[in-house]
Amino acid sequence: MVVCSCSSQQNRPLNAQNVADALQKFNLKKAAIQKALDNLADGGRISFKEYGKQKIYLARQDQFNILNSEELNQMKEQNAKLQKQLEEQKKTINEVEAEIKSLQSNLTLEQICGREADLRMEVQEMENKLTKLRGGVTLVSPEERMAVETMLSEKISQWRKRKRMFKDIWDTLTENSPKDPKELREELGIEYDEDVGVSLQSYSDLIQQGKKRPRGY
Repeated sequence: MVVCSCSSQQNRPLNAQNVADALQKFNLKKAAIQKALDNLADGGRISFKEYGKQKIYLARQDQFNILNSEELNQMKEQNAKLQKQLEEQKKTINEVEAEIKSLQSNLTLEQICGREADLRMEVQEMENKLTKLRGGVTLVSPEERMAVETMLSEKISQWRKRKRMFKDIWDTLTENSPKDPKELREELGIEYDEDVGVSLQSYSDLIQQGKKRPRGY
């Protein structure tokens, strides 16, 4: 019987409500549990004591095998050995898992061979470029060079034009302003080319140097 099993397994004083709470998954009503407990008590399978209107039920202790001190000590020793074995097994499992993780992070022989082939190809390409440079071979065609110089020249022209437009507008704004131009510029967060370490003239000189350099170099 479920009620008897609950009382025996827990082996502690229980009232009807305690048993009902423990057996709630079986959807048993408290009244049915109370009746079952009384029947078990009448049959001598459990005992009970009355405290006022409440009955406290106890499993009969003579049904349990009570261990003596020597048997308890043996169980404690066995439990300690099992705990030690468990810790050793956990340690072994951790070591195996670490080794598996290490092996998974390493490249396979096939991957190593593939990586080596890629590196050899990269080295060969760099050696070919180096050989061409040492032999004075131009790696950039005249057409490509001209296209880059033209684009750079256009960008510098736009830079110069916008720089001049800003100067005209700024001079107009600050001409009648009561604030010092430098303070106003700091307040508005305006930065000149020189503030960020660039120079229009240096880029213009670069274009001129490129035009003077003989083609093919």
